[in-house]
Formats: sequence, C-alpha cells, structure tokens
Amino acid sequence: QLQASGGGLVQAGDSLRLSCAASGLTFSRYAMGWFRQAPGKERELVAAIGRTGWNTGYVGSVKGRFTMSRANAKNTVYLQMNSLKPEDTAVYYCAARDDFYYSVQARDYSYWGQGTQVTVSS
Repeated sequence: QLQASGGGLVQAGDSLRLSCAASGLTFSRYAMGWFRQAPGKERELVAAIGRTGWNTGYVGSVKGRFTMSRANAKNTVYLQMNSLKPEDTAVYYCAARDDFYYSVQARDYSYWGQGTQVTVSS
C-alpha cells in the first residue's frame, strides 16, 4: 500500500527526491514518516509530517538539508534531500500512522513501504 521510489547512487553534495505513493487507504487521514536503516544500525526516523502537512519534524543530522512534504491530492509524500553526505547512505522507508500527528517511534506506524536504497559516495 506504500510504494517508495527515487533512491539511487549519487556523489556527496548531490540531491535526490524520494517519493512514496499510497494506495488502498484514506491518505489524508495519515501522518507520514520517512525512516532509514544503514547496515548494522537501528532504524531511525529521518523526517515526519502531520496529516495536514503543516507540522514537520526532522532528525538533527538532516535539518536544513532535507525537506518533507505531502500532496494529499496525489496520495504522495516526498523527501527532498540536498547536500547529501556518505553518512546518509541507507535504505529509506516511508511509513503511515493513522493519526493527526506524526510520531518519532517506528512502532506507532501501521503501514510500511518496501524501502528504497540511497547510496552516497564520497
């Protein structure tokens, strides 16, 4: 029900835009999150957005570089990633939470996409 796309192999300093398209759910009811997991590390929240899009949150390491947005009419959320660094390398997952507000806890999200690989070379 969540399909993430847009990952790839880029060089440090480049940009990527991830997309996550939702189907089979009333998208506008859901807060959304982007998580990432690097090899040997725990999954962490990168960015999240509330149901209406007016509230967003970011992990400190991506603030000022990543921007999350949503287009409810298109059932899609985006993660614009600029000034990418090698430490951003991970599999990125989108997730949906049936709530007005986002959560920083992965366990609070009910639906998950399949993940898209982002690799940033130095």
